[in-house]
Amino acid sequence: MNPKKIVITGGPSTGKTSLIEGLGKVGFHCFPEVIRSMTLEAKNEAGLSNFAANPIAVVPDSLGFNRKIMGARVQHYKDSASIAQPVVFFDRGIPDVLAYMDYFDQSYDSEFIDALESHRYDSIFLLPMWEAIYTLDSERFESYQEALEIHRLLHNTYTHFGYQVVEVPKDTVDGRVAFIMDQLDQK
Repeated sequence: MNPKKIVITGGPSTGKTSLIEGLGKVGFHCFPEVIRSMTLEAKNEAGLSNFAANPIAVVPDSLGFNRKIMGARVQHYKDSASIAQPVVFFDRGIPDVLAYMDYFDQSYDSEFIDALESHRYDSIFLLPMWEAIYTLDSERFESYQEALEIHRLLHNTYTHFGYQVVEVPKDTVDGRVAFIMDQLDQK
């Protein structure tokens, strides 16, 4: 089976993981975000487990770190082909890697573009910035203003590569799940 591939994306602390969990509770297969475990691993390897910064600022090879993230997202994409459901969800997609590289003013080569262009998603849902739910934690360290810029870059990256981005309204998790299900029913 080759299910529809749906990305849930947005800036930091917009409710992506909660929404992915909500979609999982109603029976959808959801691929989790890969960056949180990689962030912890990179910070531990650098001996900075209590350091509140993006791992890009501390890893010795930021391009290699981004390749690793991209590789994990490509693997999720490939793994989705074996899921026996009509729809699967991803907590972030391959284009997110490029948006974050843009945020950190990092250049990327054709390997990144090729991965993005050869692994296309069917729908993109973007969660808006929402100051009322914005929080920091040990893997989320961007200020609200920085998160706004990341949000803008995510939107721009997806649209630049030909995706139509659907913004999910600010709502409860159940309300957001219902919105997404309604949107998918219309396609």
